Amino acid sequence: MRARDDRRQRTNSAPRYLSLVTTTTPQTRALGPRAFWQRTAVRHLKRADPVLAGIIERVGPSRFARPTTGSHLDALVRSIVSQQLSTSAAATIHSRLISLVGVPEPLPHHWLALNDPDLRAAGLSRQKIAYIRDLARHVRDGALPMAKLHEMNDDAVIEALTAVKGIGVWTAQMFLMFRLARPDILPVLDLGIRNAFRRAYRLRKEPTVKRMHALAKPWAPYRSVASWYLWQSLELPPLESAKSNGR
Repeated sequence: MRARDDRRQRTNSAPRYLSLVTTTTPQTRALGPRAFWQRTAVRHLKRADPVLAGIIERVGPSRFARPTTGSHLDALVRSIVSQQLSTSAAATIHSRLISLVGVPEPLPHHWLALNDPDLRAAGLSRQKIAYIRDLARHVRDGALPMAKLHEMNDDAVIEALTAVKGIGVWTAQMFLMFRLARPDILPVLDLGIRNAFRRAYRLRKEPTVKRMHALAKPWAPYRSVASWYLWQSLELPPLESAKSNGR
């Protein structure tokens, strides 16, 4: 059973996740320097879709792929800790966990050595304790090969990550986008993306997965960047309001 946060995402889930797991990888470096390939992506998206072109003009330069610190393991632990919690509450619990472990970047054996009472006192539910232990075991045993994730294709990464209890497709896609900086992910499970599609394309109701894939087809191979712009578009005033304010 996957974590509930993966089945029913809140509108701001991805922006919260972005603060946890952004980085660059050999695969994005193969596309060229980060700023260069993002400029290429933006040019492609503006040519491919006039609706998205309007959003890009209003949002401004892409800040999709940003470097970060920390390990892949820590990023996934953070994603588990943050399920169903506010950003501040999740940060507080994670800080307690790091203090409990006693090292800034815990390895699998550090997590597996902790006992339930201490983890509960730090603020973790029994379910999240089980998730973190399952993650640590997968990494320790090599079932989740952290050092090789950047070499694996998107589907293989999703398969490896979702084998861990508490990590679903949405979390795996966020990891691909914001930790591995994969350029062509379309997170159709994300509520914010669905709302942004509906708003941008003036749809009467929430779009189906099939409709979203059809609308996004011209964006390939930069659907991650397009998705970042869709998230940002939710922070913009409606176009009618923007026009009236400009009078």
